[in-house]
Amino acid sequence: MIKEFCAENFTHIPQAIANGAKRIELCDNLAVGGTTPSTGVIEEALSYGNEHQVPIMTMIRPRGGNFFYNDTELKIMHTDLIEAKKLGTDGVVFGCLTEEHWLDEEALEMLLENAEGLQVTFHMAFDQIPAAKQFQAIDWLAEHGVQRILTHGGAAGTKIEDNFPRLKELIDYAKDKLIILPGAGITDAKVEAVMATLNVHEAHGTKIVGNFG
Repeated sequence: MIKEFCAENFTHIPQAIANGAKRIELCDNLAVGGTTPSTGVIEEALSYGNEHQVPIMTMIRPRGGNFFYNDTELKIMHTDLIEAKKLGTDGVVFGCLTEEHWLDEEALEMLLENAEGLQVTFHMAFDQIPAAKQFQAIDWLAEHGVQRILTHGGAAGTKIEDNFPRLKELIDYAKDKLIILPGAGITDAKVEAVMATLNVHEAHGTKIVGNFG
């Protein structure tokens, strides 16, 4: 069972690991859904994570808001990814869409090429892809080496329990292709029930090993 703690900077990482977090998604600015953390934060998180055998997944996202990135923003993402890789991050987390809410294949291919050798999670931008195209998106991402997709299984703000039927469909379809990582609204009190119901071995959240707010 892997409880992935979504960390805003370094502050709560030691307590989260002490409470049972087995992987960290490292971000800044969670109020806007997470952006790329600073170099100093990445260094400290990696040092602590390595010491405790807990992998660090670094968010690569230049700003909050939508997931349609222009050339300058993609250049920023490219640079941030390269720097995180140089620092020794275990993995990266990103997602790029077109204005038609499909995968920005060109941007993703560029980022994935530079992420070679790292774990890659496609983040909750996935939930903005129309349901009718999500299976196709899973196929594309799996074929291009993405290890997991972080998804709430529905619109932001909905209860995770209300999205169990859709999450089960995604999990069943993705079997043997990549990992569907359920997230958002999964607290330490419900994580084991959620994982048992969905028959998954990984889950993600800011409160998955306790409330540090």
